[in-house]
Amino acid sequence: MAPRLTLRLIDEIERRSKRRLPIAEINRQVGEAAAGFGLTKPSYERVRVLVHRARSLRRAGPDSFSTVALEVLYRAKPPHALMERVSAGPGLRLRDVTSPPK
Repeated sequence: MAPRLTLRLIDEIERRSKRRLPIAEINRQVGEAAAGFGLTKPSYERVRVLVHRARSLRRAGPDSFSTVALEVLYRAKPPHALMERVSAGPGLRLRDVTSPPK
């Protein structure tokens, strides 16, 4: 049975998944970060699953404010779309859908 990931490592995986890096490279970087934090390195499979989940959450989340602003600027969306985006708040984060350690 593998140890559960701390929120610190989950945030690290999410942060690194924003870049277009291969999952193997993200796994190496997360392993180095885990060693720096004094934590156990997560398995490649666990990192792979979490990177895919983080990337799908980002794709499913609301458009960025800058994207909506450009769409308003080019009249693809009405001006009130900016206020709707602000009131929508941030999308789900990986830590919101991954169970934290108990």
